[in-house]
Amino acid sequence: MTQDTAAYDHAPSAAVVQVRDLIYDYPTARALFGVSFDIEPGSITALVGPNGAGKTTLMRCLAALETPYSGSVVVDGLDVEEHPRDIHKRLGFLQDFFGLYDDLSVRQCLDHHAAAHHVPWVERSAAVVQSAERLGLSDRLEQKAGALSRGLRQRLAVAQAIIHRPKLLLLDEPASGLDPEARQDLSRLLVTLRDEGMTLVVSSHILAELEDYSTHIMIMRDGRVVDYAALEQGAAAAPTTRMLAVLARPDARLGQVLRGTEGVTGVMDTENNVGFDFAGDDEARAALLRQLVEAGLPLVEFRPVRRNMQDVYLDRVGKSRDGGEGQS
Repeated sequence: MTQDTAAYDHAPSAAVVQVRDLIYDYPTARALFGVSFDIEPGSITALVGPNGAGKTTLMRCLAALETPYSGSVVVDGLDVEEHPRDIHKRLGFLQDFFGLYDDLSVRQCLDHHAAAHHVPWVERSAAVVQSAERLGLSDRLEQKAGALSRGLRQRLAVAQAIIHRPKLLLLDEPASGLDPEARQDLSRLLVTLRDEGMTLVVSSHILAELEDYSTHIMIMRDGRVVDYAALEQGAAAAPTTRMLAVLARPDARLGQVLRGTEGVTGVMDTENNVGFDFAGDDEARAALLRQLVEAGLPLVEFRPVRRNMQDVYLDRVGKSRDGGEGQS
């Protein structure tokens, strides 16, 4: 999906994040090239791309921690350059590399963050208990942060980021150091936070994990947004549907029939099944199934193959390389 700044002139004001023509320069290189997008409320955006794509720089600009060369970032209706302190009250941010106050207990760390984010004193104790409970730290409240394992330190960092119930939550590799059970718990927590009205942007290299909870995918490459779409739209946006036909027994006629059918491409045969791309709507698909059955082929399965986030990512990145798709 090629980004066009003009297309944003009438973007809905309900967007939690509005980025326009964002350019960021380091002393020796440009990190972001005219990035523009909107993030709608109540969504979880998976921010993906290779190392050096500009993901962390973008998140730091959203968090009002970096000043761009040009362009604008608006969070919850406020320009981040004009109102950085107000922005910090509205968002939570967990960076990939974070620090903790090792000499403080878990309770003290959480209480400090609650105070720093202006949680009212009368609500602070309850906020600490709830945040600790959500991250499985209830039994660690009196333990010093410096004595925690790597995985528990990661949980504490996430708990600090959400203690003030931000409107926007930015997480850079939040599952780093977590065991499989804790990763699953984190996935459930992020979905719960979204259901409660929070908007999230999560950067990770583990695409299968992001797929568990993300509603949107934003793909970055070389400082540009290659594509940004609802995840189901990202999968459906392919011009063809990948299909699988499975036979009860091998029959070479299946591949032959498919190769001679209009709209069928990319036929790949194995012993008793054939994968292929099909350009057609539901009616055309039904007609193709009828054709195969009338040909006497012993079909036991005929279905679309679900494309996961990795499929979408590789497809979009491949197109950007081949056709120059993306922002300019």
